[in-house]
Amino acid sequence: MRITLPSGTAAEIARAENNEIGIALHPDIMGLRPLFDEHVARLASQGFTTCAIEPWPGQEDLALEKRMDASFDLDRVLGDLEAAADATECEHVGVLGFCMGGMQAFRAAGTGRFYAAVAFYGMIVPPDPWGVPGRDPLDMLAKPDACRTLAVLGGKDPYTPTADIEELRRLPNVETALYPDAEHGFAHAPERPSHRAGDAADAWRRTLDFFRS
Repeated sequence: MRITLPSGTAAEIARAENNEIGIALHPDIMGLRPLFDEHVARLASQGFTTCAIEPWPGQEDLALEKRMDASFDLDRVLGDLEAAADATECEHVGVLGFCMGGMQAFRAAGTGRFYAAVAFYGMIVPPDPWGVPGRDPLDMLAKPDACRTLAVLGGKDPYTPTADIEELRRLPNVETALYPDAEHGFAHAPERPSHRAGDAADAWRRTLDFFRS
């Protein structure tokens, strides 16, 4: 079901039967679309009331090449993720993100709002248009109140090079799930050439176990 967050941002929400654990979800760079409506519904069917935000409110028709170079308002993004958490009406809410959304999930982990975070192939060191000094993933994950975080990573992903992964692994609250032969985007969109069904199934299993534990 589509809802509107207090900021005016559109979101998709589906409620689990028990409504005990919530997930605020940040999609990949292409934003809220049927693929993520399906993810929201599936997560709800597995016991997680889930609310996914639109990352580009008012710019939903922006071309991919423009999105790669576009900046964003980090306060709005984090505020929308917290509003999505509130919309679940759950006592415990985690944050989940994919690609660009994984980068934002890393950042959200340091806000103190979430009990757990999972980032699928989120950029650990953002490119220039997406960098926010002092509030980048490694900065936020190092905060004292940062929640425990699972980073799902591909060994052949150019967006998360080995040196960045090693920096991530130095943080005591971060667990990594590295799939050596996987490329960027291997788990959440079956139509992508990089999709790896076996690795994707395992990554999703680990994600759900992480949120349940």
